[in-house]
Amino acid sequence: MIAIIDYGVGNLFSLCSSFAAIGAEAEIVRDADALRAADRIVLPGVGAFGDAADKLRASGLAAPLCEEARAGKPILGICLGMQLLFEKSYEYGVHDGLALLPGVIRPIAERIPAGYKIPHIGWNALTFTGAPSPLFSRIKDGDCVYFVHSYAAEDCGDCVIATAEYGAPLTAAAARENVFGCQFHPEKSGEVGLSILRAFCEIS
Repeated sequence: MIAIIDYGVGNLFSLCSSFAAIGAEAEIVRDADALRAADRIVLPGVGAFGDAADKLRASGLAAPLCEEARAGKPILGICLGMQLLFEKSYEYGVHDGLALLPGVIRPIAERIPAGYKIPHIGWNALTFTGAPSPLFSRIKDGDCVYFVHSYAAEDCGDCVIATAEYGAPLTAAAARENVFGCQFHPEKSGEVGLSILRAFCEIS
């Protein structure tokens, strides 16, 4: 079973529908026992980092999520959920993340040329970095996915597994061992997105 964490800021319906479309069993969970019983965990998120981090910790699920990640359970963060996996965010102040991935979250305005619209909204091609990640075992370099974001991960070292070009290369996906993050929305990315979710279901 795939546990989709409900802490008040996620796009839960679309995710559940996407997993149902590929024949995967997914449940929305709100307690630690359900999280521990799952085979893999998805952390969604939309909105502001600080508010989401506070809500995740207030839900009582941040600590068990980290415990399950460190025990080797496959974890997938999506959009803001991916950003929460990093060490810190500089969105309206400085906020601590879960530190499951190395790096920090900064405004893309600091990276992209003047004149580019913020937020970055739309379809962009993925450029793999290094050998393809298991998360991308069912897609190919150059496949397009759907983004909606104003912040992105930086200083990630070798955990970046894909970038996307928006005036400058931005971190599109990151991974370290069993922890994965997608800045884009697989659940809004058509067949490519479904293929990524299938691949996540196959990671052991």
